[in-house]
Amino acid sequence: MGEPAAASADGEGSDGTATADGRRVVNVAADGDIVLDVTFETSLETLKKHRKAEAAALRKTRTPNQPPPAIGSTRVRVAYRLRLEVLKRSSKYFANLLSNPQFREADAIASAHAKLQTMKMKPSEASVDDLPWVTVADDDDATKAAGREVAFEDMLRILHKKPVKESRTTMSYATTMAIIADRFDCVAVVARALNTDLKFKWPLTSTKSLVDDAGRPTDVEQVLRQKILVAWLLGQPMRLQQSTREMITRGSSLWSVYHEPETVSTAAWWNLPDGIEDELQFRRECILNAVASVQKHFLDLYSSRERQCKLGYDSSAACDSFQLGQMIKFLVSKNLLYLVDYSVSSINAVPDASSVNIEELLSTLRQCPNYQIDKNHTNCGLRVRLGPILDYIQSMLSAGVVPLSHADWKNRRETASWLPGHGANSANDDDENRKTFLFTRSVANDQRLRYEGALYVDKMAKQLFTSDAWNWTPEV
Repeated sequence: MGEPAAASADGEGSDGTATADGRRVVNVAADGDIVLDVTFETSLETLKKHRKAEAAALRKTRTPNQPPPAIGSTRVRVAYRLRLEVLKRSSKYFANLLSNPQFREADAIASAHAKLQTMKMKPSEASVDDLPWVTVADDDDATKAAGREVAFEDMLRILHKKPVKESRTTMSYATTMAIIADRFDCVAVVARALNTDLKFKWPLTSTKSLVDDAGRPTDVEQVLRQKILVAWLLGQPMRLQQSTREMITRGSSLWSVYHEPETVSTAAWWNLPDGIEDELQFRRECILNAVASVQKHFLDLYSSRERQCKLGYDSSAACDSFQLGQMIKFLVSKNLLYLVDYSVSSINAVPDASSVNIEELLSTLRQCPNYQIDKNHTNCGLRVRLGPILDYIQSMLSAGVVPLSHADWKNRRETASWLPGHGANSANDDDENRKTFLFTRSVANDQRLRYEGALYVDKMAKQLFTSDAWNWTPEV
């Protein structure tokens, strides 16, 4: 079952030779001195999804009598003729596996080359039957992709500075390539080729919903997560910032309180590595808490005994009650506030906010009308007090500290993380100034906020979003 698949995996455009028993070997390097024998194991579930996707893509162009694509094999064996020095120079994985005497592969290579030397034959000129064969297995747990032999061969071609076979680089292909390159520790070479030789064009994330009507993740979130994974693995700082900012803003179906962890796929992008998954989720929760604190602050103010209308009219008390009622009416009508009582069933009225778009949330808050009880109360109400606060939050959302920085997360993770117990957060746990954010006039009118990318803006944004409490009217 593996041999026919190996032949088809090579394709017509590749140079290949055959062994004495008829196995086909792909000549990535015609003067190679070893043969890498790779077994690609793919689950039936992945094969069925791949076949379904192929059938959908061909449906528009397929003739009526054309059969559907074959489901494929769960085990595909492909052999590649390669140069040992290239593998050792480009990949730490292969350098250790093929040269460390603690591994039998290194001993097998040394013995086979010594035998060729006694036969006065150069390994680069020997037949594939006389070369050392090294076996490697690759499963689909992390990639969830069928046909990985194509991406694997292209990776080997990139290492040997040969042109790749795949002419159409998709997000799925780039993700598979990145995961394989990360596993075999050769991301530096592959990353350079992705932007030059492959000319990979990063796809735009669709504006469609992250979940369908049944609450299941759509391809939109998958593509967004794949962009984050590829940008992180292949060292693409700008792409990582763009995609992580987008995910923090839009959320994830996996971050829902109703999500069942056992249903998560083992694909690498559904559980972003190196703590990125938890960090992005926590940053989003911090921002949502800060935004929600604004409406909570004013609801508490207008619900208190402290007079908010400062005009001194006889109608000032009625003005506060009027503003509180109109505020609740607006927030409830825009699904920004939910009235929950002491009954157990009332909690079901609160929807899942894991995929609420933060930009749309701020835009909705800006729609608050300028309510007034009569013509004398022109400056009373929520809208007048809300505008400067939303402008400030909007400017903080554009700070460079909100998305993930590749350099900071790789080299200074302890100080870059927002999670409690990391870096500056753990050092200032008892600092009340850090835990309670005060929106003073000096903060609102600070001219340094006009300069995008300023270190001060990053500091203020992190202070705002990682606070434990917020006072939006400390000087009133």
